This record gives sequence, structure tokens and C-alpha cells, in this order.
Amino acid sequence: MPDPVLSVRNLTAGYNGVQAVRDLNFDVGAGEVVALLGPNGAGKTTALLSIVGLVPLMSGEVLALGEKVEVKRTHRLARRGVMLVPDDRGVFFGLSVREHFRLAHRRPDRERQREVLDRFPALRDIQGRRAGLLSGGEQQMLTIAKAILAKPKVLMIDEMSLGLAPKIVQEMLPSIRDLARDEGIGLVLVEQHIELALSVADRGIILNHSRVVLDASAKSLLDRREDVEAAYFGVDEYGAGAVLPS
Repeated sequence: MPDPVLSVRNLTAGYNGVQAVRDLNFDVGAGEVVALLGPNGAGKTTALLSIVGLVPLMSGEVLALGEKVEVKRTHRLARRGVMLVPDDRGVFFGLSVREHFRLAHRRPDRERQREVLDRFPALRDIQGRRAGLLSGGEQQMLTIAKAILAKPKVLMIDEMSLGLAPKIVQEMLPSIRDLARDEGIGLVLVEQHIELALSVADRGIILNHSRVVLDASAKSLLDRREDVEAAYFGVDEYGAGAVLPS
């Protein structure tokens, strides 16, 4: 089996000595989609920030593309192909879609841009429009399009559905899943919407109270919704973590 593009080992991280996520373990292979799920405050965003080195680890380690991730070296990590799409979308309201593309990929690559616009055709006819005039869904498409212009090998997306109508999310997620599989990108989706995320994922990990409470294949989790709801809402029998058969 090929080496994973991302390995998280016993990751514990937090703020001011307080653990926000504890003992997190998972691998992501090329073309694999892993959904990191859980309620607000479960530690999902902290996990992503610590994976890219923006939050120091209290213990454990992260290997991305075979190399250990260093704290505060996120720009180097991005150049190697490990990208994080934050939950605030990170667009500049005064810049157009076309200008965002230029910022994201300073060396023009028209073929790559065509490929990206094929994934998100809604952006094709609004390239001259300022980001501040885009809908929430269009802004999110732009944010993800910027990331994939750089041909990432690992892509992490934090709360893609935040503030969006479920219909928009249902349209975007399959395109992102297909992108990961077509280009061999290891994809981590952080989400609160369980079924939408699991519908496109290969594996699901549910965090609650800062730790993993359930880890299984997406199919297994979709087939066992009562177990998933119990883990998500913190029922005691899942308090120590569980691994369902795949």
C-alpha cells in the first residue's frame, strides 16, 4: 500500500495549556476523502490548525508528504502542496475573481485555470466581479478554486458549508470529491453536517469533548445512524472512543 500523504499521530493541541483536541490519529491516502465531524467546540478546527503548524502541538506529530510538519512554517508547507481552506473564506472583497486567481497563481497557467473553472463553472462568467458582490456560495467556490489552482497534494477544508444553503453544499461536495479522486489529492473535510460529509467521504471520524469517539468507514457510519448520533451528542457508551467495523 502506498504511503499516506498525511499522517497524524497522537496529536494533542490547544491554547494556554488547555487541550482542545487529544490523541488524534488518522492517515489520509492519495485520492482519499476523510470527514472530520463533530459539534461546535469538539476540536475540529484546532486539529486542522495544528496539522499545518499554526497551533503548536502539546504532544504527537504530523507527517505531510513524508516530512514532519514544523510550527509556523505554513508557507513552506503550502509550497510543497499542503493547503488549508479556512472557515472565514479569506477573500478580498475589493478584488475581482480574476485578480484572486492571479494572486493564487502568480505564474499564469491557462490550462490549469480552465480545469478549475470546469470544476466550478459558476465562476466562469463572473471573473470580473468583485468578491464582495458574490453570494456566499460563489465566495466559497472562489476560495476552494484558489487552493486547487496550485495543484495541492493535501487539501483541508474547514466548514465549507458554513452559512450556505444545503442545496449549494450538495452541488459543491461531489465536485470536490471527484477532484480529489481524479488528481490523487488527500482531502480532509471538517464539517458539522454529518450526512452531507459522509455522502462523499471514504472514512469518517467523529470528535466530541476534544477526542475521537467514533472512527469508521463512511458507509458503515451511514448505515448506523443511531450510533453516529449517540457519538455526536455525547452519549456515555461512546465516551472512551470506538471503532466500528468497516
